[in-house]
Amino acid sequence: MTTNLKDMSKKQLEKLRKDIDKALASLSNKEKREAKKAAEKAAAKFGFSLSELTGTAATAKVKAAKPAKRGPKKASPPKYANPDDASQTWTGKGRQPQWFKAAVEAGTDIASMEI
Repeated sequence: MTTNLKDMSKKQLEKLRKDIDKALASLSNKEKREAKKAAEKAAAKFGFSLSELTGTAATAKVKAAKPAKRGPKKASPPKYANPDDASQTWTGKGRQPQWFKAAVEAGTDIASMEI
């Protein structure tokens, strides 16, 4: 089967890719089933089941437990307040606000801005 890809439109090429991906996935699943059957047959030849040899239950699929979701982080309480405008506060974490930098440059003691 030969297909001239140069003569196909973008839509046709995308459909072809989608069909190929489906066919590859189907073939892969089929090969896995056949490999599992062959492994079970080989294990049975020696008197074992495949689950005995691999240490897993044949029918039970165990999923890894997901970690519990944590809630949003709590905001830290403010540690510093602007001496000129008490409504401007800073927790002391992250980038320093401009008012804090300006106060320090002007010679204000950091301890005097603590709340």
